[in-house]
Amino acid sequence: MAIDPKNRSFLTRFAWLSIGAAVLTIALKSIAYILTGSVGLLSDALESFVNLAGALMALAMLTIAARPADEDHTYGHSKAEYFASGVEGTLILIAAVSIVIAAIPRLITPKPLEQVGLGLGISVAASLVNLIVAIVLRRAGKRHHSITLEANANHLMTDVWTSVGVLVGVGAVALTGWERLDPIVAFLVAANIIWSGVRIVRMSALGLMDTALSTEELNKLQKVLESYTQRGIEYHALRTRQSGSRQFVSFHVLVPGKWTIQRGHRLLESIEADIRHAMPSAESGNILGFPQERQYRISEHGANSGNYFFSG
Repeated sequence: MAIDPKNRSFLTRFAWLSIGAAVLTIALKSIAYILTGSVGLLSDALESFVNLAGALMALAMLTIAARPADEDHTYGHSKAEYFASGVEGTLILIAAVSIVIAAIPRLITPKPLEQVGLGLGISVAASLVNLIVAIVLRRAGKRHHSITLEANANHLMTDVWTSVGVLVGVGAVALTGWERLDPIVAFLVAANIIWSGVRIVRMSALGLMDTALSTEELNKLQKVLESYTQRGIEYHALRTRQSGSRQFVSFHVLVPGKWTIQRGHRLLESIEADIRHAMPSAESGNILGFPQERQYRISEHGANSGNYFFSG
């Protein structure tokens, strides 16, 4: 069954998947910490709590973002996704601080680890769960242009690499007997988490500030427009912005002075069709024409909104 691009409510099922994975990994990693007493495994478990909080936030924001446009939000609610990724990045930073606080006493007064083999085995199982879910979310995020799912996937992948580092560190403690290595690994985990959190918060902030489309998307658009310049049509004042899953383009089209308004209208319909072909998620939109000299403006063509105008 084909998915209606206007209806993004189906994306919430991926958030539920992330929530289920977070609950399962919290249980597994908590058991691993209780068995071993490793502050490194404790740091891993703490990050899973952040995963759960982030997944719950993602569910809420995806639900809001899926709402249709209304009188108060004529461009829809897609920017709600940026709030989800911003909150998740902030929660990651809080988790990093918690890990550092937990690791400092162990660095000062190290303690021996217990039942390392069983604890590591359980932690490996939790990491595999996160890895599988992260791959699913990343693919869905890229396919459906969801910054929330991509942020959640990146967070889970950070968790996976964190777990790998913890497993190596705890295993090294068991082999060498150097107990201070455990809190040192926790500090390294915290540093990695901070980097991930800052990156996610930055991505969210850029989205809220209407950052231009990616280079890849711009190349697609310019390729379409350049095909018309070869026919004597000119364009200028090209502007783009990304708003959640929606993409907007604004530019002016100049046509020969002897053209009629009707012919200019047909041209814009042709340009619109080519843009939507280059950007498959584009929706049909409203076209308004206003004769003023022979210059037309295509403004706010939403690759996902369908808002498409031309005027003098």
